[in-house]
Amino acid sequence: MSRLAFSLLFFAAGVACALGAGRMAVVMETTAGAIRIELYDETPAHRDNFLKLVRSHFYDSLLFHRVVRNFVVQAGDPASRHAEPGSLLGGGTLPYRLRAEVRLPQLYHKRGAVAMAREADDVNPARESGACQFYIVWGKRHSTAVVEAERERIDTLGGGAAMSDEMFETYRKVGGLPQLDGLYTVFGEVTEGMDVVEKMLDAQTDDNDRPLTDIRIITARVEE
Repeated sequence: MSRLAFSLLFFAAGVACALGAGRMAVVMETTAGAIRIELYDETPAHRDNFLKLVRSHFYDSLLFHRVVRNFVVQAGDPASRHAEPGSLLGGGTLPYRLRAEVRLPQLYHKRGAVAMAREADDVNPARESGACQFYIVWGKRHSTAVVEAERERIDTLGGGAAMSDEMFETYRKVGGLPQLDGLYTVFGEVTEGMDVVEKMLDAQTDDNDRPLTDIRIITARVEE
């Protein structure tokens, strides 16, 4: 490798480290393995809410109740803690919402992104996040035509929303869910444990996307 190429790689690595420096992080020990999530300072309400719930042990013993291959894994329904096998989950929450903190093009639904679930637009036109259910993005790689169509959609959202070239190439070459950009708040990303997420996605599920064998959060803690 040439000295110039090495220097450029070293510089890029340094920039990536700087961007993540100082972020708060949460580690979730699950029955499938450990997942480390860094929380974005650009979404302070979502960051602080997630930290509050983790510190209060809210997520301990909850299930990843929704697993959709090539899409997401989802957890945080308080009704899942003592749920009977086969029972329908996904409707549980806490009695408040969070104001949307959509930050495009900086924060988007790339593979590994962590975002908050919410109620549908017809009952939640402001697209406020639910209090506690979150999902981790997997998402397949998309064709140029699909990503171009999503770019055009995002351009209509206003408020400075746009699809950057980085987003475009990420969706084509790595994967993610561009169809969710602008609609849900992305507030963090998995920095360790995407192999665990991939393992979860291999689970056999029922007709409601609940794993037949429970995948449980044993404990969640803030990395101090």
